[in-house]
Amino acid sequence: MNTILTVEHVKKIYGSKENQTKALDDISFDVEEGEFIGIMGVSGSGKTTLLNCISTIDTVTSGLIEIDGSDITKLKGNKLSDFRREKLGFIFQQFNLLDTLTAYDNIALALSILKVSVKEIDARIRQVAELLNIKEVLEKYPYEMSGGQQQRVAAARAIITNPALILADEPTGALDSKSAKMLLNQLTELNDNQNATIMMVTHDSFSASYCKRILFIKDGRIFHELRKETNTRNEFYQKILSVVAKLGGEDDNEA
Repeated sequence: MNTILTVEHVKKIYGSKENQTKALDDISFDVEEGEFIGIMGVSGSGKTTLLNCISTIDTVTSGLIEIDGSDITKLKGNKLSDFRREKLGFIFQQFNLLDTLTAYDNIALALSILKVSVKEIDARIRQVAELLNIKEVLEKYPYEMSGGQQQRVAAARAIITNPALILADEPTGALDSKSAKMLLNQLTELNDNQNATIMMVTHDSFSASYCKRILFIKDGRIFHELRKETNTRNEFYQKILSVVAKLGGEDDNEA
């Protein structure tokens, strides 16, 4: 199996020598192609810092992060920008759609930047719209859509370039429960049917139960790992709640 992400002895230290904070403290793990992996931890655990370093928003103090064969800790300037645009897809808690563009144009923008032909752009948008059930909103502006529709448009924008790795940062945080379930089901379908590799950072045990593997972060280190394997989603959810309780933060969501 192809390894998409390698995180090796990564440290991230903030502050001066006299007053240092270790946000990440010697973290190592791999993510294989086609995995749907969750990152969980209480506030201040380091999970957001980890995501920021993997997404190239932040830089590591030491260690290696390799995505699809490229060591991103060595990329600078235009090479880093090109890598981010071509290899990574982002789904944020806030949808970050451009208000002056329709859903179609929001999705098309990433392909236009890559100089993909108009004909191919149209074909790929129609395909992803079918996949994410957003055909009816392609000509609408963000203010004309529900939160769930906007997030699915944002997901379409993230996957339209066929990135090596999709990074989802609390993607259900701004959604009602019905829209959240719909998005999570569609991320699962992307993972199962398109072999998309997804890393989702979440504090929510219900959302995490859709993943196939979860890394729990505590004090900048990997505290525990869970794999779904043959468990039902509800069984996996109960196991997640048990670990979350040990971490010091329980969820009240129901599976």
